[in-house]
Amino acid sequence: MIQEFKDFIAKGNVIDLAVGIIIGAAFTAIVNSLVSDLINPVIALFTGGIDFSGWFYVLGDGQYASLEAAKESGEPVFAVGKFVMAVINFFIVAMVVFMLVKAVNRIKAAAERPDEVAPEVKTGPSQLDVLIDIRDALKGEKTP
Repeated sequence: MIQEFKDFIAKGNVIDLAVGIIIGAAFTAIVNSLVSDLINPVIALFTGGIDFSGWFYVLGDGQYASLEAAKESGEPVFAVGKFVMAVINFFIVAMVVFMLVKAVNRIKAAAERPDEVAPEVKTGPSQLDVLIDIRDALKGEKTP
């Protein structure tokens, strides 16, 4: 049973999956920073200062200045901004993954494509052709 487990772990698919999960987690931090630090300020600039991450509705009684304050009070909160941010994050990740897969497929296709064969170029008669022509010419001179 231990040997089977070692064989399972040693397979390339499991290791590839583990590497993908680790890189995906690191990539998520980059995308979150991209959205919150770069995209949100640009969106806020065009929407008159609206910050999506702070967009929320309290479903109970009370008025709260921030999402954190509303959550700390225990009131049910409909956090629209966090959902919008998650959707933006998803589309950014999906676009990057699409471009990555497209690039990998292009590289694979180039690697699988056979090398282009140069077209055959006529270089003139071969040595054998020349000798045959000489022989035929000599035969023709001897006969009247």
